[in-house]
Amino acid sequence: MKTIIINGANGYVASNFINKLLTQKYKVIALVRPSIKFSPTERMKAALAESSDDEYVNSTNLKVYSYSLLHKDFLIPQEQLEDTFSEEVDYFHFAASLKFDFKSKEEIFETNVGGLGNSIQVFSKFAKFNSRFFFIGTAYSCGRFSGRFEEKFYPNDDIDKFRNYYEQSKRFAENVVKKQIDNHGLNGHVIRLSQVVGNNKTGVTKTDYGIFDFTKRIHSLAFRNPNQTVRVHVNPVSTQNLIPIDTVVNYLLRAVEVKHIPVIMNFIAKKQVKNIHIIKSISNLLPINIVPEKKFARHEMTALERIISAGMSFTESYIDTNLQFDTSNLDKILMVDGHEANENTVHKMLEYFIDNLATQKRKRVMVSGL
Repeated sequence: MKTIIINGANGYVASNFINKLLTQKYKVIALVRPSIKFSPTERMKAALAESSDDEYVNSTNLKVYSYSLLHKDFLIPQEQLEDTFSEEVDYFHFAASLKFDFKSKEEIFETNVGGLGNSIQVFSKFAKFNSRFFFIGTAYSCGRFSGRFEEKFYPNDDIDKFRNYYEQSKRFAENVVKKQIDNHGLNGHVIRLSQVVGNNKTGVTKTDYGIFDFTKRIHSLAFRNPNQTVRVHVNPVSTQNLIPIDTVVNYLLRAVEVKHIPVIMNFIAKKQVKNIHIIKSISNLLPINIVPEKKFARHEMTALERIISAGMSFTESYIDTNLQFDTSNLDKILMVDGHEANENTVHKMLEYFIDNLATQKRKRVMVSGL
């Protein structure tokens, strides 16, 4: 079994991927930043427990190393890196800043573009011949693109062609990979993920990104202001491209298994879910009636609606999307189609997520009451 090296290994998708790799007996080296309170090993163990829903994970084939994304050689001793790359490996670059606003622009580009560049330098310096470098990007590097977003490189563009600096940084990062492929022969690949959600089979959802971030905000307001009717700035007939975590993990594993794969693949859902179905599920699961409206002025909003609108600074950019993605390259490596999220499975994910929020709230109340 080949060795799989993963940076940003304690993230949502990466930790689920590592769980799958370990069950398939792959050797995994996880690169994790230390935090003020926890060591890289502690952070990795917590992420694996979270992603497995506290089921047992056999970590015999797992090594966890501390690293620093932006420093030369990741601040890892040379002999350790030589040992890490001593045989043919697949290297997955997951590390990223998920911030998106203007005030965080410098940090976003330093992490998402500069960090990627440094990661490629380490890989190129130490990796053996035939090792492969995978950059985990986003399907939303398409920006404000109209038409079918193909599995090819697109040129860098100004910020007005994107919804936020996160999207723009990911486009720039893709072109760092392209430059290294063209000029230095990097065996590089770009995997673009759309909005990753919970497990399509079980409903277990451990991410609070995208529609779940919106749900978390509504959950808090619903229990402080029960049985209210609120309007939200959402186009009901537009769609969200939601790809279940179990599907993503199976696609990633397939990329490891296939020897020759395309340079760019869009890991996306072919069937999208309408906003109205997501809104209806949240309304049915919480003591609140949410009414999606494509357009209404701020001066028409109630106080509660203004609070909701203020909390949608990121998600609001995606309330009027019907994005179309090419999957010709993805289809080449798949033996069967992945499981698609639909109205029922998304409802199950939202139900799990809301139940989990309620459990966390009860625990906080019990602790504060001690």
